[in-house]
Amino acid sequence: MVLHLTESEVQHLLDMPTAIAAVEQSFRELAAGRAHNVPRQRAQGKGIVLHTMSAAADYLGLVGYKAYTTTRSAAQFHVGLLDQTTGRLVALIEADQLGRLRTGATTGVAVKHLAPPDLSELGLFGVGRQARTQLVAVCAVRPIQRAFVYSRKPAERQTFCDELSHELNIDVRPVDLPEQAVRNVPLIITATSSGTPVFAGNNASDGALICAVGSNWLNRAEIDETVVRRSTRIVCDSIAACQHEAGDFTAALASGAFDWSRAVELADVVTGKFAGQPNTSGLTLFKSVGMATEDLALGAILLDLARQQGVGTQLPI
Repeated sequence: MVLHLTESEVQHLLDMPTAIAAVEQSFRELAAGRAHNVPRQRAQGKGIVLHTMSAAADYLGLVGYKAYTTTRSAAQFHVGLLDQTTGRLVALIEADQLGRLRTGATTGVAVKHLAPPDLSELGLFGVGRQARTQLVAVCAVRPIQRAFVYSRKPAERQTFCDELSHELNIDVRPVDLPEQAVRNVPLIITATSSGTPVFAGNNASDGALICAVGSNWLNRAEIDETVVRRSTRIVCDSIAACQHEAGDFTAALASGAFDWSRAVELADVVTGKFAGQPNTSGLTLFKSVGMATEDLALGAILLDLARQQGVGTQLPI
């Protein structure tokens, strides 16, 4: 039998602090060689793209994959977990909420290790579901008091700020210009679907941490070449995955302002191999494209919680 979990069951079972702890552990295990990640691959058909990514985790006794489709109208996600010993499928998990949690949790881990402990303000680009979990995650690891939020859609921007102010009990302010979410702000997060840079890199203050999480296509970039050029520390969730699909580096690579020898892995920052916080000159850039090891880590937690609480449906597969 295979356990099936719906989106609503995932939302019921898993909170952000638990997700952050699981994702942080996945990076420690990756650094220790007890996990293996395979970057995303895409198969494109007429009107549809199938995205697949996979991982193995000795420390969990599981292997797994995430597969999702995107069309003009919708995206559909699921994660499959397989027992490492028998190879049998043990769980199928609807994974839209799971994906938002793991992306937010990864930023939470990066902020925990790259930002000063007294960080209280941030700028956020985006007002979608990914942006929401970004803000929730950062508030879980730092004493955030104010967030400045920019989106090109004023009505959605105001609604987002009203909802998150109430949910997180902090001051979430809509701003009318991109630079208002950047200037003199110590943390800037981009979580948009934009294919072009959402702010001018010369507006960021020295010492700022920039977390770019929205783009995972080589022809799309949320940050400009100036951000990359000014960054004295560049951290990737996975260098191999970023080389494969992080368009945020494309312009800087072409101009010679960046080469991959400058990048370090988040796993090595988490385990202390490379220095984390903080630097006061230049910028720190964290680029996340998403890893199946993160999905697998959350899937394993969900499987355990569902079994403990008797949640989910057994499928005769």
